[in-house]
Amino acid sequence: MEYLKKLQEQRAEKVQEMETLLSAAKTENRAMSTEETEKFDTLEQEIASIDKTMQAEEREREAKKFKKKKEETEPTKEELEERAFAEYILEERGGEKNMDMGSNGAIIPTTISSRIIKAVRDRCPILERATVYNVKGTLKVPVWGDNDSHNIKVAFSDEFTELTADAGKFTSVDLGGFLAGALSLIGQSVENNGSFSVVDFVVSQMAEDIATFLEGKLLIGESSKNGGALDTNTTLTAQSATAITADELIALQAKIKQVYQANACFTMHPDTFLAIKQLKDGNGRYLLQDDFTGEFPYRLLGKPVYLSDNMPKISTGNKAILYGDYSGLSVNFRENIQLQVLREKYATQHAIGVVAWMEFDSRVTDHQKLAVLKMA
Repeated sequence: MEYLKKLQEQRAEKVQEMETLLSAAKTENRAMSTEETEKFDTLEQEIASIDKTMQAEEREREAKKFKKKKEETEPTKEELEERAFAEYILEERGGEKNMDMGSNGAIIPTTISSRIIKAVRDRCPILERATVYNVKGTLKVPVWGDNDSHNIKVAFSDEFTELTADAGKFTSVDLGGFLAGALSLIGQSVENNGSFSVVDFVVSQMAEDIATFLEGKLLIGESSKNGGALDTNTTLTAQSATAITADELIALQAKIKQVYQANACFTMHPDTFLAIKQLKDGNGRYLLQDDFTGEFPYRLLGKPVYLSDNMPKISTGNKAILYGDYSGLSVNFRENIQLQVLREKYATQHAIGVVAWMEFDSRVTDHQKLAVLKMA
């Protein structure tokens, strides 16, 4: 812009010089001299040269604008993959753009699969904070433990006195894989609604179903399948089957060693939260403190509180409250989420099915990090 301004100023100066030469001849009612004519012709040529340079500058600027506009309007790689996936679902299949070939022959963009996994982790705090692996086959997680009377001992000793060789022992927790699936249906009528985002619909619906399932199984587990965080052997039994006291919550928190308290939190059912909301300590202070800086506006005994509909309610024998660091739960995804597009199966319903499969297992691998309050 500065360069173009200077050219314009130079052009104006030369036009002024031409006007001065011609004005002198007019004032004296004579023809311009040979020297004046040569000077006039030179100025005219210089002005023509400046005009050409300015035109070139303008053309260059227009070319840059066109290039920038083209780059802004060109779709990104993810947008191309989403468009191809949407067209595939609506039977307007586009070209293959970095897509993985599934066992059913359906082509699924890798970016969409990643977005589904991320959406699940964002919605499920226990999965986000657990220790997650991606190992094929059986994963053996080593666990260091006591070895009866043969643990490592550190003690004072004297010179020339033999030390006794002792050690703890390693055990292991095996994580295999169990298949789980979720299904979403998309109406064929969506083909006639261009404003509807097929990809966003599939991602949000699948993520919601998978998040709810995973949260429940990672908390409670299922017999003969995976184990949940509530399977920890660090337990505190309440004196009542229908009520929880402030002292019991304090005792539950004390079950976790200080070294694991930094990332600890409470997890409970919403009904349980309502039941303890009025609890006070010995000084008459509410155990629940306001915390408007966090995702949930309350803290219990200084720690975050997570509510889950999957947690058991206060009832006889139920494990009503989980406390501790979720990293004590290990999760192995042997197979990440895989998508299949089902066309013919739901043709009689005028719908298209999108099914998700995954294979995972989970177990408590560090019982020191997790503790539960069990009702009497």
